[in-house]
Amino acid sequence: MNTHTSYPDSVETRQSWVIAIVALIILAVAYGAPLMTAVALKPIATDLNTLRSAPSGASSLAYIGAGLGGILAGWIAERVGLRVVVMFGSTMIGLGMIVSASGGLYHLYAGHAVLMGFFGASCMFSPIMTYVTRWFDRRRGTAIALISSGQYFASVVWPYFFQLSVETFGWRQSMAWFGGLVTVIVLPLAAIFLRPPPEAAALGSTHGGPAAGGLVLGLRPNLALALLSFAIFCCCMTMSMPMQHMVAFCSDIGIGPAHGAVMLSVLAGSAFLARQFWGWLSDRIGGLQTILFASISQAVAMSGFLMTQDEVGLFAVSIAFGLGYAGLIPAYVLAVRALFPAAEAGWRVPIVIFAGLLGMAGGGWAAGALYDFFGYYAPAFATGIGFNLLNLVVIVPLVLRFRGQRGLVSALPG
Repeated sequence: MNTHTSYPDSVETRQSWVIAIVALIILAVAYGAPLMTAVALKPIATDLNTLRSAPSGASSLAYIGAGLGGILAGWIAERVGLRVVVMFGSTMIGLGMIVSASGGLYHLYAGHAVLMGFFGASCMFSPIMTYVTRWFDRRRGTAIALISSGQYFASVVWPYFFQLSVETFGWRQSMAWFGGLVTVIVLPLAAIFLRPPPEAAALGSTHGGPAAGGLVLGLRPNLALALLSFAIFCCCMTMSMPMQHMVAFCSDIGIGPAHGAVMLSVLAGSAFLARQFWGWLSDRIGGLQTILFASISQAVAMSGFLMTQDEVGLFAVSIAFGLGYAGLIPAYVLAVRALFPAAEAGWRVPIVIFAGLLGMAGGGWAAGALYDFFGYYAPAFATGIGFNLLNLVVIVPLVLRFRGQRGLVSALPG
């Protein structure tokens, strides 16, 4: 049977799903790296004799570096191919973890911000997401949901093992070992599987997205992109707070760090499963409306962290939070691909992802800073809810514009 045509006039083939699975594995391994700092937050702060905002700031710098570098990496990937970019990035993540573990706070910052972030993780998420969208047209939302779950799959698999390793060998040795593991696994996968994607132009202009230069939701394209970028920044501020501080938060309220690591894994596990539902839904209602529903779900779940400090209750809240936030990031990618021309995806997707990573960085750092000031996490969680509400202030009008445009098109003759 011909493996290159699953549907007439479609880029999707069985090879598309092979690419998606390999991308999932690469992201699941690569995105274990920032989790090491989250799991070892208290030991790192104690060892370096700093406040918690200092090591959580290293994770924030990694996100900022990854987002900023992702714009450049996306541009380079368009010209030299994703394979080279991912191979380089995996090497930089490994080197960044080794440097981070080798000295004091400035080594931690340099390893995370420059090597792990700007030169490493930047070559992973945004370029891979853009790349995989070019292998799919009919089930793009499902595919994006699958591969972007690599981050949450990492959060399910790695925290418990990181906690055991940190308790047994210390955070420095654990961090250096995992850096080497990232490079050893990702390098061959990228070299073997990441071939050039099919050309959408060969299948007709309908696969290239909207025409260049037109209005987007009745707005100038760059204004629409700026609004989406601000929206993702706000929701990621909220998203990162429990993810970065779950283990430390649990330890503060009398729940052991091992149970806190398991709780973080449960949160990510529920997100991994829910993301597949959100992907299925986004294929039916579109990325923009999926953002709205997922953002509402995240805001409701975030309020649960203010209402309980019971271990069973926090497990339930963690599951609910994972179910809510899981739909957000892939929906933004899908929205950008649907609203803008495919030829512009290589730089528009990384810009939106960069804004999201700034939010992840800001949320993780802000939660640590607010804890250092107040001595407990409730003000940080309340701040996260506030940013989530700002997200809805931006997204609701965009959804209304989208529905108005769709209603106008359906009302036209023929």
